[in-house]
Amino acid sequence: MPVGFLSDEQAAGFASFQGPPTRAQLEKYFFLDDVDREAIESKRRDHNRLGFAVQIGVVRFLRRFLPDPRQVPAQVVDYLAEQLRITDPSCIKLYGQRGGTARTHAGEIEKAGGWIDFAEVEGELARWIAARAFTTGEGPKALFDAAVAELRTRPVLMPGVHRLARLVAREREKATKRLWDTLHGLLNDEQRRVLAELVEVPAGARVSTLERLRRPVVKASGPQMERALERVAEIAALGVGEVDVSMIPPRRMAEPWRYGMDGKATLIDRYGAERKLATLLATVVHLTTRSVDDALDLLDLLIATRLLARAKRESAKEKLRTLPRVERASATLAEAVRVLIEATDDQVDVATGEVLAPGLASVQEVWAAIEAVVPRAQLTAALEAITELTPPADSDADEPWRAMLVGRFAMVRPFLSRLCEVIQFGATAEGRPVLAALRSLPALMGRKRVTPAEIDTSLLAGSWRRLVLREPHLAEGLVDWKAYAFTPWPDGCEPHPV
Repeated sequence: MPVGFLSDEQAAGFASFQGPPTRAQLEKYFFLDDVDREAIESKRRDHNRLGFAVQIGVVRFLRRFLPDPRQVPAQVVDYLAEQLRITDPSCIKLYGQRGGTARTHAGEIEKAGGWIDFAEVEGELARWIAARAFTTGEGPKALFDAAVAELRTRPVLMPGVHRLARLVAREREKATKRLWDTLHGLLNDEQRRVLAELVEVPAGARVSTLERLRRPVVKASGPQMERALERVAEIAALGVGEVDVSMIPPRRMAEPWRYGMDGKATLIDRYGAERKLATLLATVVHLTTRSVDDALDLLDLLIATRLLARAKRESAKEKLRTLPRVERASATLAEAVRVLIEATDDQVDVATGEVLAPGLASVQEVWAAIEAVVPRAQLTAALEAITELTPPADSDADEPWRAMLVGRFAMVRPFLSRLCEVIQFGATAEGRPVLAALRSLPALMGRKRVTPAEIDTSLLAGSWRRLVLREPHLAEGLVDWKAYAFTPWPDGCEPHPV
């Protein structure tokens, strides 16, 4: 029968040979040193000497004595017989025929080798297992393997597989109960009431509050972003996420919150009081952070796909649409400038190499030469087109799509104030100016007059400075707070939620 969490094969293979040992294992565990040989030579007859040697190697390799020492792989017997110069390894079959010989030899080996009976360390191992189970939250199989590895660091004889498995299962259960009791004890009566109501289905609803709150918002849109922030606020309003659970290792907290995130609310409701409230507390603590992460991930997706990507696409389309006008206007201006240069540059006589004065001496003559090629009205129109369609000299290539991004401010306006209220951002020392600017946004929104003194102009870089401070539609001394809201954070100044 399986030993609880161990299969039949795992139980049968515990502390036993799994095929012949490797050459390296033979040399490590079955090599006989001088002390071994001295003890072996005191035995009469080859089969007793060989059987005694087998028991010495087996206890080193398996950390236990076999009920029948003769049941070892032939490679082990041959390797030991060769060291003892026993020509007939098959004599091992005679070992232990006289009752008590094998047990007596095992007692001698145990005493001489300083081997400790498991009963002497069982209590200490139980405490070790309990501490590891509470700290790591490992499953019973992992704890069982860890306990075996711990025993092998000391000269302890392995217990039976059933005994060790029961010890692991018992201590793991105690650790789990300790976790539930600890979490339950952190709650006051009001918090216990709030948590218990999470698994109930409110009147008029189809699912429990827990099932609703643990379901993230995944669609990138302004209204869905508002829903995500409301989820953050609702979870925070429970007043449970701030319970100090720092004394519980994070890995250990993972087990109950996974139950709470994946299990059916009706099943959780049927747990005992301590387990139910401990599970719900761990789940809400997890959701307090998870809901913020979900909201910020959704915001990132919204900005990347619905704002930045669209602004860049529309900017590229607009650039392609105006490109023919720019090309025509540029060609017209280039032709006029060519005539201007030729008319005003010094002339060189090709035959003599003599440098002569410009052929045209007056402005009127220069204009006449230009207008002979490009009419003044056409030249004026070309200049106006270039001025209109190309960015100013102090701008950059990103200004067109950034301007379009500002034009889509309506998408973020409904939730921007809520974002600053609901998510408690923190910042490094370098990021504090950015955090202060972020917190100031709600007070700026909707106002018709915002002056440079009310914003942090040191955060403006590149074309953002033009968009915030010098847009044509702005009155003198005012700034565009919508563009300020979109201004990216300088490197090293990114606030982070806490």
